Amino acid sequence: MSVQRDDDGKRSVQVEVEVPGSPEEVWRAIATAGGISSWFVPTRSVEGADGVPTEIISNFGPGMDSYSTVITWDPPNLLAAESKDLGPDGPTIATQWIVEARAGGTCVVRVVHSLFASTDDWDAQLEGWESGWPSFFRLLRLYLAHFSGQPSAAFQLMGFSSESCEAAWRKLLDGLGVSEVVVGGRVASSGAAPRLSGAVEHVGGSSHPEELLLRLETPAPGIAHLFAMEMGGQVVLSIRPYLYGEGAAGIAQQEEPVWQAWLGRVFPSG
Repeated sequence: MSVQRDDDGKRSVQVEVEVPGSPEEVWRAIATAGGISSWFVPTRSVEGADGVPTEIISNFGPGMDSYSTVITWDPPNLLAAESKDLGPDGPTIATQWIVEARAGGTCVVRVVHSLFASTDDWDAQLEGWESGWPSFFRLLRLYLAHFSGQPSAAFQLMGFSSESCEAAWRKLLDGLGVSEVVVGGRVASSGAAPRLSGAVEHVGGSSHPEELLLRLETPAPGIAHLFAMEMGGQVVLSIRPYLYGEGAAGIAQQEEPVWQAWLGRVFPSG
């Protein structure tokens, strides 16, 4: 990971991924509220009289809304926006989403975060965004490969633990009745755990093993992203199911309270 520094004080990081789909399909996934919500976090937009978004609001959890003002809207190639997510005293963050078509029905999606600062006070934040995108890019690629354009519904669950990240992660998997996860294998919940079954698409690496990405069969066709991370002196456990198809909204509404109650029993301190 590296922060690029210009002589004028501009600091930036850049990440990219190749995904299946036409530029128009990819644009819908990365530049519209419905598309973004289908693989990232719940997102809504404010549109002007011409129907072009003027503001994009993404929710990362209770009380954690990110507001971005749209600066450039050039479908299906470029979306540029600015935000004050670093606080009123922090520098403005400029973000560009660039879509470039490739041969063979794929596109490269490039995300560039930049800001102006005279010190390295914000470099850790830039590096955090850089290291965080690969996980979400895996969701984007999986969504575009199997569920692009389908009706979708998602919900976010969070649990908290005072144990180590490794111990909390093991507790989560044990609660689901999952003993072993390997890419290409299958998992299915058991016992008192909510319904969950599907194929293992990704398992966390050596630097952060507490991550699991599934392509779901149950409770509906979809994706589930599970991970644990240290934050604020405790471990946060996140479960994000993304469900697709005509019945997705109804199934999500039915399943979310079941999952929330179960997670509260496994991690009662949360």
